[in-house]
Amino acid sequence: MDGQGVVVVTGASAGIGRAVAREFGRHGWRVALLARGADGLEAARREVEALGGQALVLPTDVADEQQVEAAAAAVEAKWGAIDAWVNNAMATIFSPALQVEPVDFRRATEVTYLGAVWGTLAALRRMKPRDRGTIVQVGSALAYRSIPLQAPYCGAKAALRGFTDSLRCELAHDRSRVRLTMVQLSAFNTPQFEWGRTTLPRRPRPMGRIFQPELAARAVYLAATRPRREFWVGWPAAQAILGHRVIPGLLDRMLGRKAVEGQQSPGPLPSPRPDNLWRPVPGDRGAHGRFDAQAHDGSLQFWLDRHRGGVLLGVVLGLGLAAVAMRHGAGRARIR
Repeated sequence: MDGQGVVVVTGASAGIGRAVAREFGRHGWRVALLARGADGLEAARREVEALGGQALVLPTDVADEQQVEAAAAAVEAKWGAIDAWVNNAMATIFSPALQVEPVDFRRATEVTYLGAVWGTLAALRRMKPRDRGTIVQVGSALAYRSIPLQAPYCGAKAALRGFTDSLRCELAHDRSRVRLTMVQLSAFNTPQFEWGRTTLPRRPRPMGRIFQPELAARAVYLAATRPRREFWVGWPAAQAILGHRVIPGLLDRMLGRKAVEGQQSPGPLPSPRPDNLWRPVPGDRGAHGRFDAQAHDGSLQFWLDRHRGGVLLGVVLGLGLAAVAMRHGAGRARIR
């Protein structure tokens, strides 16, 4: 659905949320922008409007369910029914679990997990009576395969997957036509590595192959407009999810050996280094982090996943033609 759809995007001031807001704006949607950072929200509004969409800035801390509910009511008051809701807001801490302060652990969980719960429930209160709408959970391969140094984030994403599965069952029981989908992402080039709280001596970085936020935004838009149960974005996400199903113990040991160093850049932390766990960092950080030179714009895995019907048909046709050719060759050999 292009045109005058209404979408709510949480965490819209920077990173993947910023790219998602632009993607919906590019398709002419009315985009409600939820986040804490005023500078990033205003910049996102200008970008959405420049791309042909409409934008509504709603400063919101998603960890506060009353603020989320108020934002949903404000969207309906201005634009009417909400067609899609994207739960993207997140907070992470780069640290061994024993070094995370309990209040920080709670805060990261409330933003990443409960923020998505409050957003989902606010959307459902409006979508279920109308029996339509789509909720997109922006997840991660880490919802299936945890890594060291990000216990609060991994735990929150796994909890979100469990909550989402439970809710799917309830919607199926009610025969609801509200759609619930989850997009499991690989590592992306976003500002989180510059402003996520850390106790590490060196600068945090994504591990493995890195992708640009616009790829995630295209996946989220696809999930909102052509929903299915789950989307995986990038070979690393697919490998992590499938690998955890087959060799979880081996992956524990491999990640224990490699993923601590693999999540740290050679250089020391800059000083001072503000983080956004408890309050927004001033200024507009945009969608991209510092890894533009290493990040990839596309993913063969996601292309194959998006066109899997055609790919499967092509494979079946190819196998059929090969079988015909083999039978034809065998028949000619018998004639000779």
